[in-house]
Amino acid sequence: MIPAEATGSRSVGAVSKGKGALGGHHSSIYALGMQRSDVTKDDGTWVGLSLDMQDRLQPGLCVFSAGPRLLVSQLSRPVLLAVVDEQLQGVDFWRTDEYRSFVPPLRADTGRALAGSPERWAHRFAHYLIDSPDSPLHEGRWLLSCESPLRRWRHADTSHAEYWGSMLVDGHPNGYIDWFFHSHSWEVLPLRPMPDSDDSRVKAYRKQAREGTLPPVLMWWVSGLDCHLILDGHARLAAAIAESVEPPLLQLHRTVPRGDLATRIDQVVGFYEDELARFAELRAVHGPTVPDGAATAGPQLVRLFHELNTAEQPTWAWPLPGGVDQWRHVAREVTAGQEWSHS
Repeated sequence: MIPAEATGSRSVGAVSKGKGALGGHHSSIYALGMQRSDVTKDDGTWVGLSLDMQDRLQPGLCVFSAGPRLLVSQLSRPVLLAVVDEQLQGVDFWRTDEYRSFVPPLRADTGRALAGSPERWAHRFAHYLIDSPDSPLHEGRWLLSCESPLRRWRHADTSHAEYWGSMLVDGHPNGYIDWFFHSHSWEVLPLRPMPDSDDSRVKAYRKQAREGTLPPVLMWWVSGLDCHLILDGHARLAAAIAESVEPPLLQLHRTVPRGDLATRIDQVVGFYEDELARFAELRAVHGPTVPDGAATAGPQLVRLFHELNTAEQPTWAWPLPGGVDQWRHVAREVTAGQEWSHS
């Protein structure tokens, strides 16, 4: 595996609750090959759900790479082909109609029952992510969070309809993800065409949007595209845009692997100790008017510990068997004679 940067029912074994080693409180659910833990801030505010996966070496919804070319495949069905341009200013893509959501239809009564509780929604979506053979989860630690950078970019004088409409990447079957214009704003790429506002599903969800019972839109941040892919909720996002309300979101991304945690924790503690030692040296020279450094280093320590559970890590991509030649073969098949310069 390489980082892609630029180029049913379930048996539960045990439940534990306590103070997390990284700060904040957590509760954990252990199942075969998986640990699920709530991630909170130090004040107890719920941030997201940590999913520690084991024994799934390759996901059903998988990113493959061949140099600057990417292929997103779902159980061997090509879903998205992409080429990073030579100037690293964006990505040309071709989207097929082969993507299928692994989330079953969400009933309106479920929306009402879970309304206003991203935590309960996260646990429900985690169930589908873990149990479905065609989800993007693979071995490692993931975060399913209600906190998304997408929420931070909207200006107060911009309507939700205008903002979220502008964040959607246009084009079907092909289009362009513009890294130059949308630098670090992380656009939203639907994995199938967005339905119109008068679509029957959108109409049903518009009523829920007005009532405040709209289920979250599930998104997956893929670093190789620097973009969010919609895993489930195309019609829900369309409904939120049509009603000009902020769509509830759950964002999925990789976070610090469990195997790296001990080293990262040691680094964070080392930083804190070095800062206190630096302030101690200053106090020895300049006297007790110099603070001891705890007021500065302490909040930084808390922030760094929090990031170990929440910070985005590069999306894994698998080398495409057959390399560029195979990518081009797939491209010719999915474009079926339609004009695309990269095929």
